[in-house]
Amino acid sequence: MKRRILLCFLVILGVSIACKEESKQDYLPDSVGAMNTLTVVIDNELWKSSVGDAIRENYTAAAQGLTWDEALFSITQIPQQIFSGSIRNTSSVLYVMEDSLNVAHMKSNMYSKPQNVGVVKGRNKQELIENIIKTAPEFIKNFKTLEIAKAQKRFEKSLNKEKALEDKFNISMKIPSAYRVGREEDNFVWIDRQIQKGNMNIIVYTMPWNSFQNDSTFVKDIVKMRDSIGKSFIPGSDVAGKNNHMITEKAFSPYVFPTEVSGQKAVEVRGIWEMSAYPMAGPYLTYIINDKENNRRLILEGFVFAPATKKRDYMFELEAILKSVKFNVGEQLK
Repeated sequence: MKRRILLCFLVILGVSIACKEESKQDYLPDSVGAMNTLTVVIDNELWKSSVGDAIRENYTAAAQGLTWDEALFSITQIPQQIFSGSIRNTSSVLYVMEDSLNVAHMKSNMYSKPQNVGVVKGRNKQELIENIIKTAPEFIKNFKTLEIAKAQKRFEKSLNKEKALEDKFNISMKIPSAYRVGREEDNFVWIDRQIQKGNMNIIVYTMPWNSFQNDSTFVKDIVKMRDSIGKSFIPGSDVAGKNNHMITEKAFSPYVFPTEVSGQKAVEVRGIWEMSAYPMAGPYLTYIINDKENNRRLILEGFVFAPATKKRDYMFELEAILKSVKFNVGEQLK
């Protein structure tokens, strides 16, 4: 009987704690902060030391696949005594301090929601540096995932209602209403948005399931695919005597990573596009998604044309759009 009473008490206690946690979450304010910004909470002297150097080396490293170097994050550093009030509601926070503990972990929704707070503590500078370097890949991934989710939530306020992707490929994406379908072919859709100094673009098409079978030529096959699509569908300004169209920059080997998109195995490709007969270039991001159910590879690509303009945040918006893809449930494509 006593054991049964004790068990009931523990269950009730657990439920009570869970309810309190949920109640706390309900009353948290919405997080704030510009896209790709990171608030680093650290003592001023530590920030100026080798500890600060380790943070900068990892969190302001150049983002991959851009036409010129831009940092992964725009960092704002503040000391612990200022980290209070509305500043604590920043969505991405890295908290670094010397302490009697040597620990590093990520906490969610401490002061606002959604929010990630990476906590790094160490008993001396060396331990802090080791923890910063060790946790940086995981923390960066978590910060980026949160930013992607926030962007996708923001898109929902005003979505593009056009049905081209649904009609052609039986998919949907969270595309802001500022984008419009500009070209639609049997196996190709081009959606774009005008920006101050250029345009942002999304293209979607498919390849046969048996594409990319040879690992030794995988990157070359990707380049060949992109160049073929560029020649067929993405022309540039007229150049006398030449067929001017988008190609993959010859001098820049693209970055290729395994990934997952919408629950499907995929490959992420980042690189630089250029025009075949005209000095024009910009960054692109491509996802090659295994859609075995429909016996195809679904290709999603975002690229930016914005001369003399920083492009990190443009490319991040395109990444958030592409990663929002959903395969519609229902009859398979014929």
